[in-house]
Amino acid sequence: MATKKNTYGFKQLINDIHLWLGLVSGIIIFLVCLSGTILTFEKEIEGWFKEDLAVVPSGAPLSLSTLSQNPNLTAKGQLNAVTIPTDPKEPYLFSIKENPKQRRGTNYQVNPYTAALLAPQKTAVDDFMFSMFKLHRWMLLDSKIGRPIVGIATIIFLILSLTGIVLWFPNKLKWKYLKNGFKIKTNANWKRVNHDLHNTLGFYACLLILVMGLTGLCWSFEGYRTGLSAVLGTKVFNRGGGPEFDAAKVAKDQEISLEEALELSQTHLNYQGVVQISLPNKKNPTYTIRKIADQSWVTTAYDNLILGLDGTVLAKELYADKPFNVKIASAIKPIHTGEIYGTFSKILYFLACLIGTSLPITGTIIYINKLKKKKAKRRVAQAIA
Repeated sequence: MATKKNTYGFKQLINDIHLWLGLVSGIIIFLVCLSGTILTFEKEIEGWFKEDLAVVPSGAPLSLSTLSQNPNLTAKGQLNAVTIPTDPKEPYLFSIKENPKQRRGTNYQVNPYTAALLAPQKTAVDDFMFSMFKLHRWMLLDSKIGRPIVGIATIIFLILSLTGIVLWFPNKLKWKYLKNGFKIKTNANWKRVNHDLHNTLGFYACLLILVMGLTGLCWSFEGYRTGLSAVLGTKVFNRGGGPEFDAAKVAKDQEISLEEALELSQTHLNYQGVVQISLPNKKNPTYTIRKIADQSWVTTAYDNLILGLDGTVLAKELYADKPFNVKIASAIKPIHTGEIYGTFSKILYFLACLIGTSLPITGTIIYINKLKKKKAKRRVAQAIA
């Protein structure tokens, strides 16, 4: 009787690519996803271990000028920016540039009713989170070495995600076979449960894993970032971006106060929302104001206002008027971290990262089980012979 010849088909090729790439990169992918899972709620976790300034509304808040000239605050360094929340029970945030080398400054919480100051606190959790950040970005190595390693592992993970989707589809595309890929058969033996955890959870997390991988490569390879900028038609990570204005119109002989800058922001951006005012400096002698509506779902939906020192509106840029490609390019980081839609998207990213962390484990177990099965068959065949 003639035996049926096994042919090495397309799906077997995809299976081998998925298998060997997964085995080669498994440890790195596990560590990158594990650290990413933890970093999803980085700010919230750090906040649990830090003291919050108690703010009890009492009359009208002190003026911004009074608060900014508080000796306890001015002694820390140069005022860089101030953030005014809409909730009267929340403190103001004053960004202080404590030394010339600081790029963004250190945030101090200030009670707007009493001028009480809460200095930033550093806890062991901060150090732990920074270690997770270095693990996620550079595998705790020098950035020049670790960055490309993580980048290559990310590319492999993208390939694994795509090949995994191909393998998820059954050979016969009928609903009775297809529906099994949507559920985990919890009443089966542990090997089947492990297979379903890998197959089904991987399918559900695949889309977000692809999004995280495609955006994450922006930090690993400059050439990729440049290419993505070309595809989008606008620069990714455009830190110098913002509305353009005529520098010749910037007045330098008079300067409005912080209160006047805030009033102008409320006039030109007339809605309820958090306001951040960046003060003039030698490099940028203007008031740069960012405001986001309280009801906004998108955490990057800031409107921008540029004021001259005399209060002249030099430029106004509304988020709603930005082209779609500019919105995407400016949101690469929150799209990657899951912050783009606040807590809702963070939860989804947390679950996707957690699944990503489990995939190298469940995949390795599947491979070991197959090896054991092959060895058992070989022993049976040898015993019969």
